[in-house]
Amino acid sequence: MNTKTILLSISAIVLFAISGSAQQSGNRKAPPSVDEIFEELDADEDGLLSKEEVKGPLKDMFDEIDEDEDGFLSKEEIENMPKPKGKRPQRS
Repeated sequence: MNTKTILLSISAIVLFAISGSAQQSGNRKAPPSVDEIFEELDADEDGLLSKEEVKGPLKDMFDEIDEDEDGFLSKEEIENMPKPKGKRPQRS
């Protein structure tokens, strides 16, 4: 093997190792806080989330989260909402 081939091989191994460790440790985001949820979704800024304002899991679980059945989600209802039932991946 010549020197050029060895250097290319070592560079490739280093790049794969770096990208693999970055994917394992740096890609997980913490779930948004209740305040962040309201900042993003409360379009009319009334302090409540309507079914039209929410999306994703909040929209799917709206009726279950809306404890007082008023058609809106309050910060308290979001804080008390059921936790996801799926298993989270194990950290390695």
